[in-house]
Amino acid sequence: MVQLIVGRKGKGKTKQLLDKVNSSVLETTGNIVYLDKSGKHMYELNNKVRLIDVSEYMITNSDEFSGFVSGILSQDRDLEQMYLDSFLKVACLEGQNIVPVIQKLAKYSEQFKVDFILSVSLDEAELPEELKSMVIVSL
Repeated sequence: MVQLIVGRKGKGKTKQLLDKVNSSVLETTGNIVYLDKSGKHMYELNNKVRLIDVSEYMITNSDEFSGFVSGILSQDRDLEQMYLDSFLKVACLEGQNIVPVIQKLAKYSEQFKVDFILSVSLDEAELPEELKSMVIVSL
């Protein structure tokens, strides 16, 4: 399943995402990965969560991002959840159509039984209609 936390920049999406990931550590038996545009939230995450600073990997477009996610999935069969903070930035999708990449994540989710929780810097009203059912928090 793919879930979205949406809202304009500065509305508190990251705090919501951090709260969600830290509470899910208690319930999840598998591994959890947190993708971010920097390592600045390292000390706010439970130490059982693997933080990956995407900026270290020279990802320049959404295809490279999809390949990066595929690589993570291929290396960890115990992965249950993947949190993506600043999704538009880490996926190189700012100002672009986000639907194809989110649909690909949904396919990964089905195939590999991994849940994706994304923070997206858009108002719910700006989301394409086909993504509105994925919203769990709108700020």
